[in-house]
Amino acid sequence: MCLCVYVSNRVKMADVYFSARAYCKILLHAIKYPYCAINGLLLAKSKSKSDAKTSELQIVDCIPLFHICLHVSPMSEVALTMIDQYASRKGLVIAGYYLANENINDMSTDKPAHRIMSEKIAENFGQALQVVINNKEMTYNMDINPLRVSQHADGKWKSKDKADINFEGGKTLFETMACLMKEEDFKNLVDFDNHLDNIALDWQNLKLNDRIEEVMENNQ
Repeated sequence: MCLCVYVSNRVKMADVYFSARAYCKILLHAIKYPYCAINGLLLAKSKSKSDAKTSELQIVDCIPLFHICLHVSPMSEVALTMIDQYASRKGLVIAGYYLANENINDMSTDKPAHRIMSEKIAENFGQALQVVINNKEMTYNMDINPLRVSQHADGKWKSKDKADINFEGGKTLFETMACLMKEEDFKNLVDFDNHLDNIALDWQNLKLNDRIEEVMENNQ
């Protein structure tokens, strides 16, 4: 387990766990819009007093944000407010931010993304995550993790070792992702751009959540 040594007020970096739901929806968002930059928020379980000493940060869901204008302030503020209220009702907390860039070779984060991550997320959640999708590793039958994860600690974003990142289902997760891609389930994913165009579309993606769980069960 990767731990930061305590010196003064340094923050311990937690191991990270991604549920199948969160992992698959992140990648499906990128797959649905392969020629666009995309972004979204990560939701983690709120820790109770009984598990406050647990070091693992559990990312249990994600909410896809935008694929057109990623950092239009009024739209972002509306989305963040709605998602924060939703998370509170579900016993969750906004714990991070994910993105994929338009350029296949681009692994950077721009200033608007840093502002959201640092001012909107990390200020309220000390162990916040930043996830960048490596577009070059997005293929059918993926057997590697294309997510590059950094964690906020001591006021900086520090890259996490892959050994400190765990995924629900192990090999089953990759098989599930391959099935979802083959069946083109990415077409059913709704982000906030879709929702703002048609408010009848469900940005919570409840049906897609059920579909991911169904495919996971079938592959076990």
